[in-house]
This record gives sequence, C-alpha cells and structure tokens, in this order.
Amino acid sequence: MHAAGELKFFTDLAGLKDASAFKAYLAPLRKSEWVVYAKRPFAGPSQVLAYLARYTHRVAIGNSRLLSISDGKVRFRWKDYRENGNCAVMTLEAGEFIRRFLLHVLPDGFHRIRHYGLFANGHRADKLALCRKLLDVAIVPADRSGEDHDCESVAQSEPPPCPCCGGRMRIVESFDGPLSRPYHVRRLDGL
Repeated sequence: MHAAGELKFFTDLAGLKDASAFKAYLAPLRKSEWVVYAKRPFAGPSQVLAYLARYTHRVAIGNSRLLSISDGKVRFRWKDYRENGNCAVMTLEAGEFIRRFLLHVLPDGFHRIRHYGLFANGHRADKLALCRKLLDVAIVPADRSGEDHDCESVAQSEPPPCPCCGGRMRIVESFDGPLSRPYHVRRLDGL
C-alpha cells in the first residue's frame, strides 16, 4: 500500500511518505515476536454473549428505572454524574419523555454494531476472496450436500427470511440456556 501511494501520513508522521523512512520506522517492529493470546472465558461462551448483549442490544432506558406513569407525566430514576453519580428522580411530560427516548433511535441506514477490518461490509466479499486465494483454500459451494432438494424440505429446515433485507438467515451457533428461545420467537420480538 505504501508503494502504491495508498497510505496517507499527516502531522508528525508526514516524513513517513519517504519509502526508506517508512522501512526504518517499521524495522524495530519486525524484530519483535508477535504472539496473540486470548484467555478462555471463565464462565464459557454463553456468559460472554450475555455480557456483550447487555451493551449491544439494550434500549435507552430500562423498565427498572421507570417509577410511574400517570396524569400524562413519566417519573424515572437517573444518575446525576455532576453530583458524584447520585440517583435522582425526574418527572417529564409524556411527550417530552418520548422525544428524549427517540433521540436514541438510530436513523435508517445506521447500525448499532459495526464490523471493521476483514469483516467490514464495504469490501467483505473481495477481502474474503483474497484471503481464500492467499491461503489457497477452495471456495465452499452454497449447497453443501451437492444433492438436489425438493423445495418443501428446504423451506421447512431453513429459518425465515430476515425482516430487514429479505435474505435467508444462517444459524452459525446457538447457545442453550434459561433465556434462549427458538429463532422464530426472536424474529417476532424484533418486529
């Protein structure tokens, strides 16, 4: 990318535009041994998934913070970080509460969870094809069994289409636990 001029350098790093300066800058990094280490989660993958879901799939305000809804007013708890994180109670008109709540709803086309790097949507297919080529891995055909299936058996075994894009969803992994539900129930919750 450096040789093709695709890397941009600004401010203190502007001198790295020169190829010899760039190589000298990277030379100490090549001498280091790079070891990727990731510890196994203590409670297993379901605990990690539950932890991440609290951040990626939560709404603007939880039901536990709502105190009362009466006479067109909503009372709820909030943390006042200017007062050392002490809890306070706020009362708002229902319309103002809804207006503030809707500030947290993302506009069409925005995604709460984004993938970067190899799995970024912009060039995912190209980058995966390049990875397969560099690793000399054969492309897996879409129909894994190689047999012709009748439409009824495929339709019964496949999950329903995605409510957003209409494409077929693929179950990559499922976790069993007290809060897990079948995919058709989750799909209805999201509508």
